[in-house]
Amino acid sequence: MKHSNISIFVPHVGCPHMCSFCDQRTISGAQHLPDGKEVREICEKALSEVSSPENTEIAFFGGSFTAISRDYMTELLEAAHEFVGEGRFKGIRCSTRPDCIDFEILQLLKEYGVTAIELGAQSLDDEVLKLNERGHTVQDVEDACELIRAFGFELGLQMMIGLFGSTPEKEWATIQRIIALRPDTVRIYPVVILKNTRLGELLLSGEYKPFSFDKAVETAASAMALFEESGIKVIKCGLHASEFVEHDMVGGFYHPAFRELCEALIYRHNMEFELKSEGAFPKTAVFSVNTTCISKAVGQKKSNIIYFKELGTDVKIIGDDSVPKYRCMLRR
Repeated sequence: MKHSNISIFVPHVGCPHMCSFCDQRTISGAQHLPDGKEVREICEKALSEVSSPENTEIAFFGGSFTAISRDYMTELLEAAHEFVGEGRFKGIRCSTRPDCIDFEILQLLKEYGVTAIELGAQSLDDEVLKLNERGHTVQDVEDACELIRAFGFELGLQMMIGLFGSTPEKEWATIQRIIALRPDTVRIYPVVILKNTRLGELLLSGEYKPFSFDKAVETAASAMALFEESGIKVIKCGLHASEFVEHDMVGGFYHPAFRELCEALIYRHNMEFELKSEGAFPKTAVFSVNTTCISKAVGQKKSNIIYFKELGTDVKIIGDDSVPKYRCMLRR
């Protein structure tokens, strides 16, 4: 059964730092702060509409949840907790900063039915974290992960590709370190450079030169494949399409179908590997992929079919439920 979230957005009131990519100075005042009453209304409405509440979590996203005032955090948790349990939602999910996790906070979250905690790690390179004014270290991420695991929460990590000072090599090292931390889930966010941010200033001054869009897609695709292979579920890849992002971005790696571009590239690489193992590329080739992944293997606007056609091979893709996700089988 597919998992889903009832998302409740809590703006960046709790963030103690102004990270290079964040424009909270302009958006915090414009965004609405939910209170306990509103949380109850959202949950009540969702409970009557969701087909499988037992596979659904109430999710507090949008800021550093454990850094907001204790009274406000407790008010939101009390309201959400009323809708967790028998015949109701599975639990509560929240996102926060690695340096806003300690024993006392985790004890409180446990009492109120929180089941999953996502950490905005962004990078596991201390130089990149410092350059982007994150205000925490790699050690903070590792310590928080260990504590969260010890309390029995589901652990999620968020990674940001293409930050100021990063390189493809540093991204690769971050991917490997994330795998070593064994999170249950990962979100991959390619950097989007917004107006009124430090990154925006660095881009305009020429000091920040992001690597190419194709390199960002390639890096994210490699990360997705490796995470899935390691048993880590990739629950998001790319920013949610919005007028806000499209209006305020001045650079970076935004695409409304970013995940689809990455998945198509994974399949392209795997199909190419299979064909190369045959020696010369044949005139025609039939690949089996998981039935749910046919469109991913075909690629956006048939990009993979066109790619192999230009190499002289007519590729046909068929469904086979026995083939694992992201794998392909050349029919001989």
